[in-house]
Amino acid sequence: MTLQIIWLFLLAIPVAAISWTVTHEEIFREPREYCLRQSENNSRLLWRKFFFLFTCEFCFSYYVTAFFLIITRYKLLYQDWRGYLIGGFALVWIANQYMSLYAHIRLDIRKERVEIKHVEQKVEEQKQRNGDNDEIRKAA
Repeated sequence: MTLQIIWLFLLAIPVAAISWTVTHEEIFREPREYCLRQSENNSRLLWRKFFFLFTCEFCFSYYVTAFFLIITRYKLLYQDWRGYLIGGFALVWIANQYMSLYAHIRLDIRKERVEIKHVEQKVEEQKQRNGDNDEIRKAA
């Protein structure tokens, strides 16, 4: 049982990484934008749903999880089909927790960068004002 739990948390890492990369990162931007357009504009419902899965990390993580369940034969709690079912839902849940954590960390980093840039701009403006004041004092 302990080994199954360790596998659960370890297998969720590549599931989260693949799902996030395909649905958010720049390297897949063009295909993702195409899929987004198709999911919004395709006349057939089935095609809209198919293309939507490449734009949603939660949706896509189910397919990535299914792939990892097939290649690793990971089962949780039971050694029959129920183990695959429980393991699959648990993997998706843990992977989505990882992606949520990653999104929050990225947001915090972005926020810090903006704050740092703002402080740097204020310091630069202050330096310019002080430089102007020094020139006025020298002239006087």
